[in-house]
Amino acid sequence: MSKPSQLQLDIALKTAIEMKEQDNDPDFLAKTLLNHHYRLGYLEEVLLAADRYMNHGMAEHESMHLLLCIEKAKEAEYKIAGEEHDDFGLE
Repeated sequence: MSKPSQLQLDIALKTAIEMKEQDNDPDFLAKTLLNHHYRLGYLEEVLLAADRYMNHGMAEHESMHLLLCIEKAKEAEYKIAGEEHDDFGLE
C-alpha cells in the first residue's frame, strides 16, 4: 500500500476531525485514524533518534536523546490508554 501524499493526509485528518465533532463515526474509522496519526508522530521521533544514534557511533548524547524519545512515546501510549504511569522520580 502506498503512503498518502501530504494533501491526502490533510484531507483525511480534516474529515476525521469533522466526523468526530459531528459524532458521525459509526465504524470508528475517524477515531482510529486520529489515534494512529497521533501515535505515529511519537514513533517517527523514536525512529529518527535511533537512526541518529546508530549513525553517530552510538554517542552518549544521541543515546540520551533516543531514551527521551522512547519515554515520550511511552507516555503518549499511557495517556491515550487512560493509564497512570509512575516514573519513580527518574525524569
